[in-house]
Amino acid sequence: MDQKQISAYKDKIMNTCGKIILGKEDVILHVLECWLCGGHVLLEDVPGTGKTMLLRAFAAAVGGSFRRIQFTPDLLPSDLTGIQYYNRKSDEFEFRPGPLFASVILADEINRATPRTQSALLEAMEEKQITADGITRKLPEPFMVMATQNPLESYGTFALPEAQTDRFFMRLKMGYMNRSQEMEVMRRTPARTLIEELQPVVTNEETLEVMRQIKEVFVSDDTAGYMMDLIEATRDPAMPERGISARGTIALYAASQARAALLGRDYVIPEDVQDVAVPVLAHRMSAAASMKESEAWITSILQRVPVPTEKV
Repeated sequence: MDQKQISAYKDKIMNTCGKIILGKEDVILHVLECWLCGGHVLLEDVPGTGKTMLLRAFAAAVGGSFRRIQFTPDLLPSDLTGIQYYNRKSDEFEFRPGPLFASVILADEINRATPRTQSALLEAMEEKQITADGITRKLPEPFMVMATQNPLESYGTFALPEAQTDRFFMRLKMGYMNRSQEMEVMRRTPARTLIEELQPVVTNEETLEVMRQIKEVFVSDDTAGYMMDLIEATRDPAMPERGISARGTIALYAASQARAALLGRDYVIPEDVQDVAVPVLAHRMSAAASMKESEAWITSILQRVPVPTEKV
C-alpha cells in the first residue's frame, strides 16, 4: 500500500471541501470513506446546515460527471433512468440516458419523491446498473449517490423504506458550526460562488487506484471478531429493533479499512471500528426510528461490548 499516495489524495480532497465547509472535517472524512468504498451517503439534518454545499464541493473535488436531481412528488422513475424516444431521422427508437448515468449523483431532498421513484434508485445503488425497457446498462465507475433529507418536516415527504436506507453506506449529520466559524462564513464570499470556482483535484485513475489499495488494509482475527461481536449484539432479542444484516457487516469491515488507510495505517485497530460504527450501522437498525434513537442504540452497544487488545 502506497501510504504517501493515499495521504496526498486525502489531503487534496479535504482541503478543497474545507474551503466551502468549515469545521466539519470528520463529516468530510466520512464522505470520503464512502466514496472510496463504493458506497452511498445519506446526509440528514435540518435546513441551512450546508448539506448540499458539502456534497457539491465534494463532487467538484473528485471530478467526473456530476448531476444534481431535485426530488419532488411529481418526479417519475423514467426521469432518473432515461427513456426510449423515436428518432424520426433514423426511423428507430433510441435510448436517452437519464441523470443517473453520471459518476456522482446529488439526490436533493430524496424523501420528497414518491416510493415508486425512490425505488428507481435501488438497482443503481446496489448493482451499479440500470434496467430500462428490458435492457440493462452499466453505470460509470466509480459511482456514488449522495442524498439529503430533512428529518423534521414531514409534510409532503415519503419516508425511505428500510430496503432503501440499508443501501446507504453511511448516514451522516452536519450539525451547527461554532461561533467563530459561522461569523467567518457570514462575512466571506457566498458558498455558491466559491463552489463555481472549484476544480477537480484528483483523477478517476487515482480514485480507482486508492480504492484498490484500501482493500489491502490488514484486519486481524481479533479485530474482525470485535466487528462480529458488535453486529451480533444488534441481533439480541432484547434490542428494540431488528439486527444488522450481512450487508451492514460488510460495510463495517470496508469502512474500517478505509478509516485506517486515511489515518495513515495499513492495519485496522478497534478505534477505527468505533469511529465508523455509528454512521455505518445506526440507520440500518430501523428506518422508522429517529436519528437520535438509532445512534443511541449503537452507542450503547459500543459501550458494553468488550474491546480486544490489538495484536499487530
